[in-house]
This record gives sequence, structure tokens and C-alpha cells, in this order.
Amino acid sequence: MGKRVALVLAGCGVFDGSEIHEASAALVHLSRAGAEVKIFAPNIEQRDVVNHLKGSQTEEKRNVLVESARLARGNIQDLAELKAAEFDAVIFPGGFGVAKNLCSWAIDGKNCTVNEHVNSTLQAFHSAKKPIGLCCISPVLAAKVFPGCEVTVGQDKNVDGRFPDAETASAIAELGCKHICKNVNESHVDKANKIVTTCAFMCKAPLHEIFDGIGTMVQEVLKLA
Repeated sequence: MGKRVALVLAGCGVFDGSEIHEASAALVHLSRAGAEVKIFAPNIEQRDVVNHLKGSQTEEKRNVLVESARLARGNIQDLAELKAAEFDAVIFPGGFGVAKNLCSWAIDGKNCTVNEHVNSTLQAFHSAKKPIGLCCISPVLAAKVFPGCEVTVGQDKNVDGRFPDAETASAIAELGCKHICKNVNESHVDKANKIVTTCAFMCKAPLHEIFDGIGTMVQEVLKLA
């Protein structure tokens, strides 16, 4: 029987929701591994709505759960209904929606607050010693909720201009966590906390390399499950 995995989304679209390619990659790798996946998102209003063609904020109001349903093809549940006891692992794709809707990192950095249902979900899986997978910017959730944990968001320096958000690693260290430098096609496993992270689009890399990196994260999560 395949592992039961919860996937938590933050909207639909890189600039105000979940990064679509990351969410899709995670789902493809989980499907290939025979996992049974259920998708969740918090039933809250988005912090903002971005016109992805122009890159500018609009006056629209959108709901994170409703927007995430686009990626889930309608098959999605309110994050408040997620019960860790029913799953073997949980995975969070990245995208600015993680830093805007699941927490306030985009505004407050290391002083951010984490959405109550996101926090309780992370705590529940961690307490049950069940693995947590995070990619792109979502490792900051673990850094905020679990001081002392180990995560990666890629490199801590902007190597060859491929890691423009490398300062995130410093903020993670300031939270009392250990940042582990990894390439885009790699993931890091914090065995003590059962947290698996990979940098995905925190690195400027070809899409297939990001896809492969997310694959290593999914594989390691399933090994720990």
C-alpha cells in the first residue's frame, strides 16, 4: 500500500500563491511512487493578488482555498480539516504565497508569524515523528516553527548570480537554525527532525533540474515515512 501524503498549497501562481511547477512536480513524483495524496489549503483571504502578466498588485480579493482548488482540479479540503493521524507525511511546495499567505515572511522576514493551521499542522506531524517535506521558500516555515532544525534554500551566497535570494539563508541562521548549502538537484535531510528540504526556484536553473531536485525531496520524505 502506498504512503499517504498531505500536500499543502498556498494559492495558485508564483507571485501570490503556490508555484505551479513545484506543486505539479511534487504531485508527479508522488504519483510515480504510488503515494495516495490529498490536497489542502487554508480557507483565508490572500494577502494580495498579483497580475502575473504585468507583475503588479491588483485590487482584487481572492481566497487561498478557492485559488488552490485550481491546482487540485477541485479535489481539495480546508487545511483546518487535516488530521496528521491519517497521513504518513506532509509536503509544502513553494511560491510567494507561502511567504504571504501561510506566514508573513514576505513582509516581516525572520520576525514573521505563521498561520495557525499551518503551525498546528507542522507541529502535529513533527510530534508524531512523521516527515515534513518543503521546497523553495517553504523551508522558512520549519525554521520559524522548529528552532535548531536544519534546512536548505540552496546557497548562502549568490553563486554565479543563480541564487538571488541567498540572504534567506542568513535569516534562517538568525532564527537559530542551521542552513545547509545544496545544489538545485539535491535535497537535505534533517534526520533528527524528519525535515526534508530542497531549493527549487530559489535557484535560477532549468526546469528539469528543479523537477529532479523536488524528486529527491519526495523520495527522501517517502523513505522516512
